[in-house]
Amino acid sequence: MDLTEPRLTGVGVGPGDPELVTVKGVHALRAAGVVVVPVMDTGETGRAEATVLHYVEPSRVVRVVFALNERADRARREAAWDAAGAKVADLLRTHGSVAFATIGDPNVYSTFTYLAQTVGASVPGLAVVTVPGITAMQDLAARSGAVLTEGTEPLTLVPVTAGAEVLKAALEGPGTVVAYKFGRLAVQVAAALAATGRTEGAVWGSALGLPGESIRPASQLAEDGGPLPYLSTLIAPARRDGRGGKL
Repeated sequence: MDLTEPRLTGVGVGPGDPELVTVKGVHALRAAGVVVVPVMDTGETGRAEATVLHYVEPSRVVRVVFALNERADRARREAAWDAAGAKVADLLRTHGSVAFATIGDPNVYSTFTYLAQTVGASVPGLAVVTVPGITAMQDLAARSGAVLTEGTEPLTLVPVTAGAEVLKAALEGPGTVVAYKFGRLAVQVAAALAATGRTEGAVWGSALGLPGESIRPASQLAEDGGPLPYLSTLIAPARRDGRGGKL
């Protein structure tokens, strides 16, 4: 095998439903010398791994710990990234090509970003490419009937790990607002929706396409009492006054 041009491919495998992996994504997973999946240091099978196993035999899948559940200790988190990068670099030297499976899209809040930066510094001539994946907001929109954008409306995506005040500021602006990873701050998110008059028509969902799927009106967030699953997604549609009004 010619290893002069090592290749690292980030493959978006969607939000969890294995039927939402693209044809190109499946081809990329099967063509790689080995497929890497990120796992938490607690060892359970992650969503990306469960999706990949629908298309790739287990013997070709390598689990790499990213300490994804570490929020407070940045040094520990970065040490995990360094260890993961070193392991993937070794796999590249052995196999020539590695596919990294990530939920959603590899260019949208993905661990692939950190991995590519780390590996690129230690593997000369590394080619880094990505295969786009369907995002949670697209899947939630399809399953709930929420329309993400019309006409000239903007679309704002906010990770609520940045804080509920960041979300509130976005809700005060125009267009549709999508919130990711808001489960642990569900009560604060409900308050931000109420304070900005954006509760009506908003929906949230988790475990999309999986047996534990939940899709509910955002008006029930306060009643649910939180916290919700960490990987919960919220869509607060733009205020609309008629068909085609913003074209």
